[in-house]
Amino acid sequence: MLQRLVNIIPVSMSGEANQDSEPNLAVNPAKPTDMVATAFTPDPMHGANAPIYVSTDGGQSWSLRTVVPGNGRVGTGDITVGFATTGGMLYAGILSANAPPRQTRLQILRSSNFLSTATMPVLVDRLGSDQPWVVAGTVKAGAARARDRVYVGNNDFGGPPGRTATVDLSLDAATAPAPAGFGSHRVEREVPAAGQDGPPVRLAVHADGTIYASHQRWTGGSGRTITMEVVVTRDDAGGSGANPFAALSDPDGSVGRRVVKDRTVVWDAILGQERTGADSAIAVDPTDSGVVYVAWGDRPGGPAGQWTLHVRRSTDRGRTWSRDLRTASKGINPCLAVNTEGHIGFACHQLSGSGATQRWVTRLEVTTDAWATHVTPTVLHTALAARPVASFLPYLGDYARLLTVGEDFYGVFSGSNHPDKRDFPIGVVYQRNVDWNARTLLDLDGATPVPDSIDPFFYHWSS
Repeated sequence: MLQRLVNIIPVSMSGEANQDSEPNLAVNPAKPTDMVATAFTPDPMHGANAPIYVSTDGGQSWSLRTVVPGNGRVGTGDITVGFATTGGMLYAGILSANAPPRQTRLQILRSSNFLSTATMPVLVDRLGSDQPWVVAGTVKAGAARARDRVYVGNNDFGGPPGRTATVDLSLDAATAPAPAGFGSHRVEREVPAAGQDGPPVRLAVHADGTIYASHQRWTGGSGRTITMEVVVTRDDAGGSGANPFAALSDPDGSVGRRVVKDRTVVWDAILGQERTGADSAIAVDPTDSGVVYVAWGDRPGGPAGQWTLHVRRSTDRGRTWSRDLRTASKGINPCLAVNTEGHIGFACHQLSGSGATQRWVTRLEVTTDAWATHVTPTVLHTALAARPVASFLPYLGDYARLLTVGEDFYGVFSGSNHPDKRDFPIGVVYQRNVDWNARTLLDLDGATPVPDSIDPFFYHWSS
């Protein structure tokens, strides 16, 4: 059941009205009460660094640490975070605000103390990449010291033409000076006909060293209409071999397994003020590294089809894949995670209704049998899709996040902060000042109204 749902914006930021979209989350596996969340949040003091949100009480309360190098109009660009399995080291992948005009600047960061106020050191710094996605773990063999293995999926335009789906990885990232063992590895082995892969490169890491990566190979298209394949690659040794992510092959002999092909997306088509075109998620069962789930979005039937999320499963290490286990019409930002009981968590935003009454409904489902029996979704949030008015894209974000520690699920999403209890069917806690009776946000003085905007929300679900 749901343990808590919390608006992450601290009381000290009660006066802010930013579009704090595209959230991310890290939970310390060694101490799950310690958490870090991120979003498109600029430094409220207008300093040189962008903030992260930190919690030490399991997400009940949150505060800011302005430690991410570079602070722009929305703070940093894309940012994702991950804790090592042990040791408490925090890693982050960002698109720095300190980038040359019309370019992106990927940086990989780390911090030995997530509560520190010191700027996070930069381990990797290069131009031309997009949408870093961080996953971290720790391995220890016998008497050897523990080593942090860190993987950062990204879409890198600085390498071989067209083959942009990439994973930067380090087998020992915790203490070495920059670049801390990081190297860049192409998971795309073909040359996409459209000249690039899609932005998301998602990762799922198992404790036995199995790593799955999913990416979207753009195989053609015209204008904003793209034809793509969903491709999964695998590594069986934690990325330690000479040729990482080459363990899985397609029937035609190429590296990587096509889950589906000839799927259509219309890039930057608008759905409820949000853009569509690059939804993706992947998760591995912690009890069985051969069981892996993948999600993506496309338009069944071609450009005129309705944008739809799909979830499929492989039980043989990615060699073969099921039919759709779950679909969500008008859904975006799929999130997948599997707990130590083998239960699958699936979360997304889904647009419901029509015209001026359309609403973004944020749902979480936890299934014990991969949807063989009906699952009643937990509705976390529902809000008018037309309010507040978007100030930039993405409106809610190109991604959200769901993860597990043991049996528990932890997640974040962004949505309208309009304070109406009817919009939160299972309840919510706001840190920022609010008058629930008047359905109005309030400034630090507790009296001055503040306009509605987009905020990040944290949730915790356990059996």
